[in-house]
Amino acid sequence: MNQKIKGLLGMILSFTLLLSGCSAPAVNSGSSNDKLNIVATTTMLADLAEVIGGDRVTVSGLMGPGIDPHLYQASAGDVSLMQKADVVVYNGLHLEGKMGEIFENLSGQGSTVICIEKGLDESSLLAWEDDSSVHDPHIWFDVSMWKDAAKTVSKGLTEADPTGKADYEANLDTYLKELDETDAYIRSRAAELPEAQRVLVTAHDAFQYFGKAYGFEVRGLQGISTDAEAGTADVSDLANFIVERQIKAIFVESSVPPKTIEALQAAVKAKGFDVAIGGELYSDSLGDAKSGADTYILTVKANIDTIVEALK
Repeated sequence: MNQKIKGLLGMILSFTLLLSGCSAPAVNSGSSNDKLNIVATTTMLADLAEVIGGDRVTVSGLMGPGIDPHLYQASAGDVSLMQKADVVVYNGLHLEGKMGEIFENLSGQGSTVICIEKGLDESSLLAWEDDSSVHDPHIWFDVSMWKDAAKTVSKGLTEADPTGKADYEANLDTYLKELDETDAYIRSRAAELPEAQRVLVTAHDAFQYFGKAYGFEVRGLQGISTDAEAGTADVSDLANFIVERQIKAIFVESSVPPKTIEALQAAVKAKGFDVAIGGELYSDSLGDAKSGADTYILTVKANIDTIVEALK
């Protein structure tokens, strides 16, 4: 065979290999060697995707423990990770406020995108401060609403991987029972406090769904989004409220710098009343592995334990 023919055959072989490397991936079968690749935005959603997906999925979370989703800006690496994923899961309701356009683009490219907002009953949503047309995104603080989120994820994973339907539904059924037990635990602990003592003051206004579900009056120093800053008047007004109600403790949050609550504590002291910082609550993020609160269920239980013990 002369050199020209050898060279031509070599070019054809190289071109064939290139085409095979660029071919479309096989449809996910859910087998151990071909798990569904999921990217979730928040730690809560990453945990939820792992619970519902079980052995059929691998999950990557964009935001680690202690990261504030309100202020999070996706990197080029994050966008690439989502583009390569089989499924992307996000909260919606403007929680990931700086990422909305990215999700729209992903949907337009044909990716399976699960938006928790779309599985919620709009009548159960609370208004974002004074604007009734925009809703509070912190739905995970009401366990009954997190059950709806779990159902949405199960449905979305089934659409992406139909052969896994039985597994996803079985995992969902088990988890819903665990969430019912968690809801009962929160109610039992809340009942340890007289109604007059069920007043929760935190760094930002993330706990309104919690308050509505479990009978707490909730006040946040910052607004629903940590993008809003508390002014001097906000601190003074809330300090007056604490003194008037003789509130025993206020709370910092794991994803919000403590300086605002420390300033509030100082303002209360200047008015002649001492209020304790009752501990750290998990608001927009789960805890890390060392915290013992690195799942959704452990986190909400840790929160109610911290609240009740501080306000007793």
